Amino acid sequence: MNKAMNELLAEMTLIEKASICAGLNMWMTKGIERLNIPPVHMYDGTNGIRKTNSDEEMGITTENVPATCYPTGSAIGSSWNTELLHEVGVALGRESKAMDVELLLGPGVNMKRTPLGGRNFEYYSEDPCLTGELGAAFINGIQSEGVGASLKHFAGNNQEFEKMVTSSEIDERTLREIYLSAFERIIKKSDPWTVMCSYNLLNGTYTSENEHLLNDILREEWGYEGVVLSDWTAVNDRIRGLKAGLDLEMPGPANYNTKAIVEAVQNGTLSEEQLNRSVARILKLVERVTGKQSTATESYEDQNYHALARKAAAESIVLLKNENAILPLQQESISSIAVIGRFAKKPRIQGAGSAKVTPTRVDIPWDEIKGLAGASVKMSYAEGYPEDDSIQEDLIEESVSLAMNSDVAVLFVGQPEYAESEMHDLKSIDLPEHQVKLIQAVAAVQPKCIVVTSSGSALVMRPWVQHVPGVIHSWLSGQGMGRAIAEVLFGQENPSGKLSETFPVKLSDNPSHMRIRGENGKLYYREGLFVGYRYYDRKELAPQFPFGHGLSYTSFSYTDLEVAQGDEGVTVSFQLKNTGKRKGKEVVQLYVHDEECSWTRPEKELKAFAKIELEPGEQRKIVFELEERDFSYYNTKYSRWVAESGFFQIALGSSSRDIRITERLYCNFGKEEITFHKFSLLSEWLSDSAAKTILEQCLDEMNKHVTDKVYLNEEFVGFWEDFPVVKLFQMFGQNWMNERSPDEVIHDLIARVEKARNV
Repeated sequence: MNKAMNELLAEMTLIEKASICAGLNMWMTKGIERLNIPPVHMYDGTNGIRKTNSDEEMGITTENVPATCYPTGSAIGSSWNTELLHEVGVALGRESKAMDVELLLGPGVNMKRTPLGGRNFEYYSEDPCLTGELGAAFINGIQSEGVGASLKHFAGNNQEFEKMVTSSEIDERTLREIYLSAFERIIKKSDPWTVMCSYNLLNGTYTSENEHLLNDILREEWGYEGVVLSDWTAVNDRIRGLKAGLDLEMPGPANYNTKAIVEAVQNGTLSEEQLNRSVARILKLVERVTGKQSTATESYEDQNYHALARKAAAESIVLLKNENAILPLQQESISSIAVIGRFAKKPRIQGAGSAKVTPTRVDIPWDEIKGLAGASVKMSYAEGYPEDDSIQEDLIEESVSLAMNSDVAVLFVGQPEYAESEMHDLKSIDLPEHQVKLIQAVAAVQPKCIVVTSSGSALVMRPWVQHVPGVIHSWLSGQGMGRAIAEVLFGQENPSGKLSETFPVKLSDNPSHMRIRGENGKLYYREGLFVGYRYYDRKELAPQFPFGHGLSYTSFSYTDLEVAQGDEGVTVSFQLKNTGKRKGKEVVQLYVHDEECSWTRPEKELKAFAKIELEPGEQRKIVFELEERDFSYYNTKYSRWVAESGFFQIALGSSSRDIRITERLYCNFGKEEITFHKFSLLSEWLSDSAAKTILEQCLDEMNKHVTDKVYLNEEFVGFWEDFPVVKLFQMFGQNWMNERSPDEVIHDLIARVEKARNV
């Protein structure tokens, strides 16, 4: 591709333009050999490269080309480490180049509305700030190597149940603040080369042809100029999709739609200019992915991607509970360890579906624990529970016997393999009954009991968590998970993960519980803004483990908080100190609460975070810079983001429920200029000095012609303040208006306000 874009477009026939807007096969775009336009090879790539053995096969149920399997989204989301996400992105970019992959279909950044979401393991978090920062870092890493990323699934794809025929009914404010916010942050911070639309409808229109979503918001508001491609078979009306901004249909060849595009251009229902815009974006993508060589100086075989997979797993693991400092295990005081549970020897490292990677190797927890424990420690193993859901008492009895005769018991449990997969949602977030019985039986005879849980989503733990002193949540942490767990158990790695989603006491505590699935093709998001910790805070409901929670083998103090508003925004600084005896990493979380907003807002919202490593006794000054947007809400009346002047609380903590230090700050964002319309309220007219003056002048004129006069005193305003001014004229001004209508009067007043503002 060495010709200018306009020259290429001019040389392409209408049929070539139409055909290049769909794939060649399952995983490739079409090339045009006579114009030297090569195809682009793309594959799934949220936590590793899922390259199939043939470009003609989907490869969901088969082994694919081996590649490094990194922690899934929910796992690495709990690392809260943007530098790590960037490093993994770079590694995936280099590995892609070595495997002749030019576009990776990831990351997935949809919000976790319910813990039952079948693809939750692919997504980072329940919070758009955390998700957005991690996703942008990941994409910047991938694309720095000349490999494209595909941000997905855009948008409102928060369940698997009937997702291809269900409309996500989301009000505009909730859509903007919760479900689009991470996408917006990523678009602006990393410019992903492609965005993948989702399967579902959004407010009644398929996202693949949703003009408000793809054109008005993504392209016009956010300024996105890259390619929008469909999820596989997500196209409904191809012509309508092209008009809305859907450039590339996958998979291909979709010859029927090539024919439809040609006919639409010929009969005038689709302009060739519109088609050219999509073709130009596709050609730009081809140019991007074929124009840069990898920066790697070592060969593919020389790069130790497995070491990075271990590192990523270690940072993702969350220490949930550590009573009486049972962890880390002290090898000098332990002579025997009982390792119990099938997952110790057959670990779950990822979820199922289109994100499932064929790993290059897998660290086995049993092997890694045995290796680190050394020859002086007697190791014993019991299966604990069967592969199916049956309760086998003999396996439990064997486990109890081993636990009784050992110094400590480590149990490996979690959601079964079939539970978490694309195409179906979870039925429960409880552990299988045979695992609950196993934990309870072992804990009854062995007080030194540590439970290691594996899942891609939140788990309910109340039936057993109170009976065990130690709990490690390992998520689905990829091929290096086994080594990482062993190192955390023995203290060679200080755990630093923090929960990227709330773990409820019971499933019914979740705000979406009454409307988890859609009915008759519609799913109403009636919990609105109150998703995840936002709901638990407002409801004053204690979760099992809160958003942002995660323990360490050391401790940290927060002091000397200073906040100040300047010309560029708000600066927040404080001192963080490692007050323990071990080197460790703390995830500092900054939350903002608007004390005076006239609209409903959550009790607090995450607006910044940082993962800081400190030596014992080391202290460091941490500084955050917040922008006006960090204090804003989406005002649907004016269709824009608004930050109201007033008092805000700045809170810093180790989790959403472990706030260490706070400060109150008055922020002056100026006076928000009201946009007046026919039904603007009296209170709104009175809040604007120019509008108030003009209204008073109008009322003075009206009072000359009516008996029941209107004076804007405290008594009148107290009763009528929520009344539209146009209705006041209808109520009191009939004898004054004569042949003029109330609409004409209010239109004239609004024009006078605009004129006064422009003077």
